[in-house]
Amino acid sequence: MSSMQTIPLSPVDGPPEKTKKYDRQLRLWGDHGQTALESAKICMVNATATGTEILKNLILPGIGSFTVVDGHKVTGEDVGNNFFLDRKLIGQSRAQAATEFLLELNEDVDGDFIEESVDVLLDNNPEFFNNFSLVIVTQLPERSLLRLANTLWEADIPLLICRSYGFIGYIRLVTREHTIVESHPDNVIEDLRLDCPFPGLIKFCDSLELQNMDLKMHCHTPWLVILYKYLQQWKQEHNGQPPKSYKEKNGLRALLRTGIRRKENGCLEEEENFEEAIRNVNTALLPTKVPEEIENIFQDECCNELHSESKPFWILARAVKEFKKNAGQGHLPLRGMIPDMTADSERYVQLQNVYREQAKNDISIVTNHVQTLLQSIGRDEPLTIQKNTRSPASSPGKPQDHITDDDIKTFCKNAGFLRVVRCRSLGSEYDSTTFKSSELASRLEDCEEDEDVIYYVLLRAVDRFYSEWNRYPGYYADTTETDIPQLKSAVNKLLQEWCLPQCIKDDYIHEFCRYGASELHSVASFIGGTAAQESIKLITGQFLPINNTFIYNAMRQTSVTIKL
Repeated sequence: MSSMQTIPLSPVDGPPEKTKKYDRQLRLWGDHGQTALESAKICMVNATATGTEILKNLILPGIGSFTVVDGHKVTGEDVGNNFFLDRKLIGQSRAQAATEFLLELNEDVDGDFIEESVDVLLDNNPEFFNNFSLVIVTQLPERSLLRLANTLWEADIPLLICRSYGFIGYIRLVTREHTIVESHPDNVIEDLRLDCPFPGLIKFCDSLELQNMDLKMHCHTPWLVILYKYLQQWKQEHNGQPPKSYKEKNGLRALLRTGIRRKENGCLEEEENFEEAIRNVNTALLPTKVPEEIENIFQDECCNELHSESKPFWILARAVKEFKKNAGQGHLPLRGMIPDMTADSERYVQLQNVYREQAKNDISIVTNHVQTLLQSIGRDEPLTIQKNTRSPASSPGKPQDHITDDDIKTFCKNAGFLRVVRCRSLGSEYDSTTFKSSELASRLEDCEEDEDVIYYVLLRAVDRFYSEWNRYPGYYADTTETDIPQLKSAVNKLLQEWCLPQCIKDDYIHEFCRYGASELHSVASFIGGTAAQESIKLITGQFLPINNTFIYNAMRQTSVTIKL
């Protein structure tokens, strides 16, 4: 009998019901993004209302596993604002209770809990947190938070700090370096290269003769070809120069209109392809150049000084830089895609293949550069690996990650949209000697217009208050009035340390004392959704995360992002 080898299926290529289950999100971040998500290990510190909302929004799309670290017991306050806890659980372990309810959301996800505080874990087993892809912290006092943040910073583990305080929400991302290949920008200009056509495009366009076509063929010639041909005619009449000014581009549009055929009665034929060419004059003729953000990446020390521990992102970035300097003649690899347009199927597919072939050639050249670079740093590794064993193309990437053919293809396709996010450590932010007071000062100059930034100062002040009194201002109703001057003193001391004017009105201080550190579910739910979204960006390596502080004002439904 002949033996049959069974090939294990990847999570996305597996059972149809799983693909169907995650269909909508697969359209957002693709199968490689889902694979990264299903491989993620998340640590959640404190199963508060905010913490469970974050986990809910990560468990539903299918993270690999989560661990809740929480040494608290369930209280009546927890039951009042946390949908994942109920009255009969009061007095029991909050970590265990929340984990059991959360696991009911998705059978594909594994969950665990540890009934210990962060401080106990850091004292007895500081390496515990090194096992996670991402650590998320909610409602943690400043002293414990700084200890954990410093430990994770040294281990290069991303940290997401989340908080709901009355009507105010807060998120802070702490990561040494996060690289993004698939940033998914909102407004993308097509990479058509009409200003610097490649040989394949020139040959294809020159093979089509508009004047010899019948009306049907003329009406269904791709507008890209039409624009190319009339652009060449314009250049012949203008010393080889393309139209640059608004007036010149209008002149090219007028030239294009002369190409529309007329009926026997003298009226213009309805040729939508020519109208498309006219509409696309502005965007299609934009100069092909390397964006400033990409030039900055090419000049980065990590790109120019590769070593055996370099991340795949930087090796690929260096390979693309070498392509640009040599075969690319100053340009990035061609994306290889064209937009939809009025055309017959045959010539549209032919044109599409022209771009795909050029993109394929560019990828091949970049691949050769990658191989050369890997050999130069002592990492002679294969470039073709089974899809189910590869790391995501857009993930931050660890030094030992292999670079696959799919990685190179994805990188070349998105070479114009690469991004690198580097955050400051929390210790640098909380040290008054290295605090970025100038950034805060510019925002506080107009407190009325930029009100949300004030809440950052107040959140830092209530932490100072907690460090001194071991409770938050207004936590006990009978101390609210006496806490107001104490909180005001904490605010003024902070502003003095930062060399900033004391511009925060008493109304804000009174308001924060009235909050009493309460965690409102509506605010917790909003922060939970936002933090889960930022977590998925970090895990999949797609889309651009915040850098680095996000503040939400539920009273005005406004928010602000500030780099501190």
